[in-house]
Amino acid sequence: MHRRIPVCLLAFALLSMGQQTITVQKLIEFVKSQVEMIKQKRGTDKELALSLASIRLSEKLDMSAIEDLQGDGAGPLTVKALQRLADQSKDLRAAVIEKPEVYVPPPPPSSIEQGKILDEVREYVANYDNSLPDFICLEIEQRYIAPNHGGRSGNEPSFRLLDTITSKITYFQHQEKKEPILSGSRPVSTDYEKLGGATSRGDFETALRMLFDPATQARFEWARWATLRTRRTMVFSYSVSRDRSQYRIGTGENKIERITAYSGEVFIDADPPHAVTRLTSKAEDIPVDFPVQRAETILDYKSVDIAGRSFLLPYNGEVRLDGPDGMSKNDNRFDFYRKYEVGSSITFDIPKDFTPPNDLKEQPPVDCKDPRNKDAAPCKKQ
Repeated sequence: MHRRIPVCLLAFALLSMGQQTITVQKLIEFVKSQVEMIKQKRGTDKELALSLASIRLSEKLDMSAIEDLQGDGAGPLTVKALQRLADQSKDLRAAVIEKPEVYVPPPPPSSIEQGKILDEVREYVANYDNSLPDFICLEIEQRYIAPNHGGRSGNEPSFRLLDTITSKITYFQHQEKKEPILSGSRPVSTDYEKLGGATSRGDFETALRMLFDPATQARFEWARWATLRTRRTMVFSYSVSRDRSQYRIGTGENKIERITAYSGEVFIDADPPHAVTRLTSKAEDIPVDFPVQRAETILDYKSVDIAGRSFLLPYNGEVRLDGPDGMSKNDNRFDFYRKYEVGSSITFDIPKDFTPPNDLKEQPPVDCKDPRNKDAAPCKKQ
């Protein structure tokens, strides 16, 4: 019979167990590492507490350090063991604890630089429609529904998959056409608006054009630095008043529409040519008697090759709507872009499963001055 050797005891062997005298700094590092292992189900609170009984401190352990470790996730038995160590070490000299360096992000670009960057984006968007070639692509749209107030407070609603709509998107002579071809694996010939449920259009040039149209008079403010898809990214918040807005929300059943104010964030690549990589939007001040009480979108862009040229086009999106009958969430993926010619058909294989991209999560900015990050993608010249 083999006895299970506690993981935390194995780790503690690195500290030469057996009445070993260590500094408070070493103790803190050890407890933090073991707490992480416990979170991964690779040890227990009891095992960690037992291992702490085998050491002695060369410095005084303050209660503030114990409180910090408790905040990091140390369990009740571990905290009791630490309190015993604090009592045993109360007459020793004060501990010398290295404070971790706090990363301070670089200052934002100056207001003049911000204005130039936004002007570059505005000029790009103004010429965006004229630069786009005629193309076709595939959109896979997974539609979810959930009851109002679904899920626990603060948690994701209990969405369930309603259906998966596969559509052919045709962009021809600056006009976008969305044609459903499959519902699940069943061929369909119904117009998109007649499918029922939550629907969305205007994913290509419309959202950007509306926001950066000079007539919209959107107000932009610096928000933060971020890392998105390994790229150093500038994030600006924006708001558009209702009297200047072109943002429409509606219900397919009774064809009621409202124009609302809206706000959101625009993510812009920090390196020239300062491409827009993400656009979020949220309807504001929706009339209380309107059937839709929440409308939010996220649209991610990336460079797509069409006929040997690179164009900035959507590749993933999310639309959320809240109504009287429940909540809806549509996850959209755009793929298989190709040049459109009159008479061309969509012949590529339809994917069986919807696989969301794995690079959508915004990451904190990377400190490129830290030598440890010298090989990080945001710190390299792209």
